[in-house]
Amino acid sequence: MLETLLLRKGVVRAACAAFLITAACAAPGFGAALPAPGTTPTAASATHPLHDGLRMFFIDVEGGQATLFVTPAGRSLLIDTGWPGNAGRDADRIVSAAQAAGLTRIDAVLITHYHTDHVGGVPQLAARFPIGMFLDHGPDREFNDPATVAGWNAYQKLLSSGKYGHRIMRPGELLPGWNAPGAPRATVLSADGVLIGNPLPGAGATNPFCGAADGKRPADVPANDTTENARSLGILIEWGKLRILDLGDLTWDKERPLVCPVNKVGKVDLLIVSHHGFEQSSSPALVDAVAPRVAIMDNGARKGGSPRVLGVVAGAPSKPALWQLHFSQEGGPAHNTEPAHIANLHDGEGDAANRIEATATADGTITVKKTGTADAATVYRPSPLAAQPR
Repeated sequence: MLETLLLRKGVVRAACAAFLITAACAAPGFGAALPAPGTTPTAASATHPLHDGLRMFFIDVEGGQATLFVTPAGRSLLIDTGWPGNAGRDADRIVSAAQAAGLTRIDAVLITHYHTDHVGGVPQLAARFPIGMFLDHGPDREFNDPATVAGWNAYQKLLSSGKYGHRIMRPGELLPGWNAPGAPRATVLSADGVLIGNPLPGAGATNPFCGAADGKRPADVPANDTTENARSLGILIEWGKLRILDLGDLTWDKERPLVCPVNKVGKVDLLIVSHHGFEQSSSPALVDAVAPRVAIMDNGARKGGSPRVLGVVAGAPSKPALWQLHFSQEGGPAHNTEPAHIANLHDGEGDAANRIEATATADGTITVKKTGTADAATVYRPSPLAAQPR
């Protein structure tokens, strides 16, 4: 059974004293930092500040993606950069999150694919904040969409400057800098339309949801997606018992081979809901099989958060706690998650651009909060049965 604790800053020290020291007591902002399990403390620097958990910043880029990860040793990974234009709005929001994390540069930027809401912010971000290298799936494959081609060309222009490292990633590879013993590691599951061929260690069980009605593709979802979405560079982050899945905008036709007839991924603790919650992604066969305890959706007020996907997540057998960057206008009151788990409840002038921030530890404990509010953080502890086969 999932145990959820609501901890307020004013009482957490008392809670720590009463129950000794737990992962929840070590959450950033709630108590003193502890050495990360399985790691050796080293001297901190401005570029790599030390913390006790894997920190995640889900940045509001209005229906695009920009997710910043910072390891306990301070290594940083940004997945996607949001939109171009808007006077550098998305780049500024990413810089704000990076500064809040104590960073003076982002070690690596991973571009899942070349749609404008993912790669568009690259030039503006590079002009505002130091970046070490870029990771991607290789050439653009969507030549008939001018916006996609423009985003790809702008990205290539930046890479051609020679100022940044660059690596094309392939399924099964580990991300550079995310392969140290005892530290969080990130494995590529999908890239350029290709998926891992064999189950990950501990995975490979038959997926009972493949043959059920919820494993069948709806008639309005394309059977063969030829856009950049299907080329998404998707990864699995693992650290001890912790597992986090981010498949970018991968669509139904690519999700299914990952989990059917056998689940090659296994179960995860945190699912970053694919494709901003659009119904072309997040099939029940995938969501039910990976059985997340927490799901975070980087939707916009008027982009993503489709009722079908909101229903799939809410109806998953694992009963994940869903957090959203925005109240979905399409989803409406009947389908959105509870207001306390929505970072931005208002559209237009009332949009505060709040982030969702999460911290996770190697035992699988996940702490989630939203900025811009005094609401309590929520701590999700792993089930006592979490060690069961994936």
